[in-house]
This record gives sequence, C-alpha cells and structure tokens, in this order.
Amino acid sequence: MNTNGIKKKKKKITKFRHKLESGKKKTKKLSFITVLSFLLFELVFMVCTFPFLLLYGPFENAKRIYVGSAMGTMNTQYLATWFLSDEKIDSIIGKSSSETKDETTNVNEVKIPKNKDDTIELYDITDNPKYKGHYLVIKDSTRVKIGTSSKLETEGETTTEIAENSGAIAAVNGGAFVDRSSVKWTGTGAFPDGIVISDGKKVWNSLDEDSKTDLFAITKDGILIVGKYSENQLKELEVQEALSFGPTLVVNGKMTEITMDGGIAPRTAIGQREDGAIILLVIDGRSLTSLGATYKEVQEVLYKLGAINAINLDGGKSTTMYYDGEIINTPSNSMGERTIPTAVIVK
Repeated sequence: MNTNGIKKKKKKITKFRHKLESGKKKTKKLSFITVLSFLLFELVFMVCTFPFLLLYGPFENAKRIYVGSAMGTMNTQYLATWFLSDEKIDSIIGKSSSETKDETTNVNEVKIPKNKDDTIELYDITDNPKYKGHYLVIKDSTRVKIGTSSKLETEGETTTEIAENSGAIAAVNGGAFVDRSSVKWTGTGAFPDGIVISDGKKVWNSLDEDSKTDLFAITKDGILIVGKYSENQLKELEVQEALSFGPTLVVNGKMTEITMDGGIAPRTAIGQREDGAIILLVIDGRSLTSLGATYKEVQEVLYKLGAINAINLDGGKSTTMYYDGEIINTPSNSMGERTIPTAVIVK
C-alpha cells in the first residue's frame, strides 16, 4: 500500500479546505463592508434629501409642524429659511401670527386691588400627557418689570443672570432678538428686536416710531396691554414696561384667532387675570417627558387659568423660568440656559 501517496492526498485536501474556509471569511468580510457602506450611503442620502422631501412633498401636516416649530423661536428659524423663501413660509404657516382686528386692550376690564399683595404662587402643569410646565401667579402686577442684559449690544445673559443682576425674585425669558456678528460681539442674544421699554424709558426700538408690532406692555397701574402697538402709542399710554413678541393669545377675555401654525415647541407666555394678577407660564419641550405645546394649547391653558389678556413670548431653547434662586423648568438647550437680551422679571 502506497502510504506516501495517501499522505500527499490528505495534505492537498487539507490545504484545499483551508483555502475554502479562508475564501469564505474573505467573502463574509467583504459582504459586511459592502452592507455597511450601503447603509452609510443610505443614511447620508436620507439626511440630505429629507428636508426637500418633507418641505416640497405632499406631507402638508408634517410640513406645517416642521416649519411652524422652526419659525416659532428665534434660534431655529434657519431650519426653515435655508430651504424656503419668505413667501413659501408664509403660505405654509400663515403670514399673520394672530388675528385681533387691531383690537386694543380695554384697561377698564382689569381691577387692580388697592391693597398690595406681595404673594407669588408657583404651580406645576402635569394634567396633559403631551407636555409638562409651570406657572407663577404674581398678585401685585406692578412688581413685573423688563430686565435686560448688562452687556446689551455686546452679548446676552441668561435669564438667571438678568434676574440676579436686577435683584429679582423671579423671571422668565423675554422677547424677540437677533444674532449679529461683529468684532465686539462674543456671545448670542446681544441685540433685541422690536420695542423694549424698561422703567418708563425706551431701551430699544428697531422699528419706526409709528410702526405697530405684536407686544405686551404694563402701565403705571400694573395693567397688562397686549396687541399691536407703536412706540408713539405706548408713549400716549405712559407705559412703564414693554417687550415685543407674539402672537397675541387673549384680548379682553376672548381667545384670538391664531392664523400661524407654530408647531410643537417649548413655550413661554404672560397673561393677566381680571383681578390684576400676572401669570408667567413656561411649558417644557423637545424631550421624551414633555414634547412641547402649540400656540393654541398655550392659549387654552392661559384662558383656563383666567387670563383675560395674554401673549406668547420667545420659546424654544430660550424658554426658562427662574424663581427664588433656582431654575424651575428644564430648558431644552443642551448647553444649559440660553443667553438672551431681555427677560420678564419680578422684583
């Protein structure tokens, strides 16, 4: 029997098996790389095409929510303006934020108590599975003021910083602002937008004196005025505090017709009850425990709380409530409190 021949055949078979197994491993490795490359390509393709598919496709409801959420806060408007013209944005979410038919606030409907009550009450909003929030009730409305960054036109400050620098017990983030780039500017939220009045003095106005804009103002008596007003109109009313934003939510005890779809987002708002008490409201958003609220939902909350005049303030990452030395809500900004130019403070 030729044992050497048998051994040679066994060696050849063994080598063949090794080559076959090695080939299978290479094939598996090649297949894994191919699949991974394909998945990465698909991911990049989806990221690049998703905005165009969403914004120019037939998904009307999703389109309104996306654009409304982006335009509802100063910090995220680029998510819509990068892809859409102003005319297209207006056609999707509506040109006007609210319809009040130029109705002005009837100051006689608010009854300011003669005896001052320094009470501030803090409440939680937990009855809606979609969002969580908080609100303050300030019994003495004359304590509510407009605070500004001490570095205005250079950089903004957080709601906490504005409150503590002003000696305030409570605060929420304030009104409109724009981010500009300059040599001096080192932060965000350095420049307000619209009208800002504090302690009876004009701090800012980026509009003509006769140009109307959505805002709220507080008179010497502590009456909250909401709606579209110009600087000259505010002078005639001798308001002490004023801040631009919108939309107006409640006027003279009636909910306004909101024509702008603001999407779902963190929200901040201010309102006043018939007894003169001011309500400062924040609703958290962009988290698993609290998605956020629409303008309509904020409107309904304030109306149920008894607000006869109310207006929406800047929301999104800006939404912050400060009270008695701490942040009450959970800001959606991953970096912590957002720097802003203005805040509504309670002294």
